[in-house]
Amino acid sequence: MRPFTIAKLARATGFGVETIRYYERRGLISQPKRPENGGARDYGPEVVDRLLFIRQGKEIGFSLSEISELLALRDDGQSGCDAVRERAITKRQEIDEKLHVLTQMRGVLDDLIARCPGQGNLAHCAILDAMEVGRE
Repeated sequence: MRPFTIAKLARATGFGVETIRYYERRGLISQPKRPENGGARDYGPEVVDRLLFIRQGKEIGFSLSEISELLALRDDGQSGCDAVRERAITKRQEIDEKLHVLTQMRGVLDDLIARCPGQGNLAHCAILDAMEVGRE
């Protein structure tokens, strides 16, 4: 397979060029050396795989720091599946906590929406009144 320029790498993965450069600065992917004769740097197909791994990690809720840890575990090859599983369990617990908070927030909004007639002067808006400190 032919090497990728950063522009081709961006097209192949759906990431922007600046995002790829950011991931290089963060150490998520390595930056290839610039050719001695000048020209564009060439990225190997393994960088495509690594970027797609990062995308998938983000889609299931991992932060870039967490993805960096997962990549380090994968690259190390010494850790067992249990280390990755523990991180996935922790992430799921964090998501469960966020869902709980979001459910509570939705309930408060439902109550406020139910109390608001949806018409009239803003001076008597039940939603705005509830958001004023100490006025609910």
